[in-house]
This record gives sequence, structure tokens and C-alpha cells, in this order.
Amino acid sequence: MHGRATSPLPIRIAYGCYAWIALLIASTPVALALLLVPGVRNRRRAARLGARAFFFLIGSRIRVAGPELPADASCVIVANHASYLDGIVLTAALPARFTFVIKHEMTAVPLAGFVLRRLGSEFVKRGDAPQRQRSARRLITAALGGADLAFFPEGTFEAEPGLKPFRAGAFRSAWRSGLAVVPVVILGSRRKLPAYGWLASPGPLSVRVCSPLPPREYASASGLMRAARQAILEHLDEPDLAVSEASEP
Repeated sequence: MHGRATSPLPIRIAYGCYAWIALLIASTPVALALLLVPGVRNRRRAARLGARAFFFLIGSRIRVAGPELPADASCVIVANHASYLDGIVLTAALPARFTFVIKHEMTAVPLAGFVLRRLGSEFVKRGDAPQRQRSARRLITAALGGADLAFFPEGTFEAEPGLKPFRAGAFRSAWRSGLAVVPVVILGSRRKLPAYGWLASPGPLSVRVCSPLPPREYASASGLMRAARQAILEHLDEPDLAVSEASEP
């Protein structure tokens, strides 16, 4: 379990400012690689090295526990989402073959949109039903073509601790394409850089990989989603906000 940050305020401020400097140091060569290096897989490798360098510089090397990811078959990663750090955490922890599935609104963020496009990310529109269906068909085609996909099925994050309700797209793609779902739990990122915060705090970060869930063992994508959610909650040490919302009058 990750304890709460208890460092004095001046230390947290100094650490947070240093973390921004470390991010600049680690990301500068990555930005050059994204501009100059051919091939999405090569650019992802550069981003992975940069993410690992960043966490090394700030004293929070990512510890990965759990079974090895399938090496001889594609899969769909689903992870909890609690901080702006989560994408960098998964970039550092996962093999470079994974395609991140990102909400389409991120394309409007100048620097982030450029980085995500150069890394071959898939963007999904969550507006009306036809847009969602087109996004779903594209992801299923990518999965059937051998792509490894990584989702944050909550879609967003808030300051309140807990696992928000999941969107079904990741699980429909996995269930229809026959790809195993691998739940992944990110621990420590909410305390290290909470929502609406700009200065990171000292503290550990780790990733827990859960056992793969074969989709054909479930009668529907909804059943697969419930199983993945339960696997994440078993290691998360945060409340299930979907239950809380369902119980409200």
C-alpha cells in the first residue's frame, strides 16, 4: 500500500519544481526522436526510454508486479485512471508495441496532440451514437489486425479517490475480436500528482498486472467488463464509485 505524502510543504514545492525540470530534461530528446525517427515502433521505444528516465530522475522508478504480459498474442490493457501521470506511467511500464486509445478531445491540445499522433495513438469520439460506432469498428479492425490496445476505461479522472464507472468500448472491442483483456492497476499516481494539481509530490509509483481474462469465458462484453473491474478493485485500495452512484437516490 502506498502511504500518503507527509513531506513538509517547502520540500514538496522544491520537489515539484524539480520534477518539471526533470520532465524537460527527459522529454527533449524524446521530442527530437518523435520528429526525426521513422517508424511508430521506434518512436514508441524512444518515448518508453524517456518515460523511464523521467521517473528515474525524480526518484520514482516504476515497480511492475504480476504475471508477464502475453508475448505471443495481442491483448487489450485496461487500467485505472487517477492522474495526468498515468499515461507516462504506462508508457514506462508497458512494452513499446501498445497503441493507446485516447479521447478525441486530446487532438486539440497542441503539444499533447502532436506527441500522441506521432506515437500512433487511436483517437475515439464519444459524442453521438454514430461516432461511437465508427470508433468501435475502427478499434475492432485494429485488434483483429494484431494491434495491442491500451485503454483508460473510466475516460477521465477526478480528485475524489475511487474507481469511476467504465465505458464499454474497450470490452466490446476485446469481446468481438477475441483478444484477452489484461487489467492493470496503477498505484501511487493520485497522491503523487492529484487532479487539479501542478506540482508532484515525493512518493512511490507501481503497476500491478493482473491475470489475462479470456473473452470467450464470458457471455457478453458486460460480463467481461465486470470481471476486469473486480480485478482492478482487488488491488486498488480505493472505493468503487460505480456502486456509490448506483446507490444514490
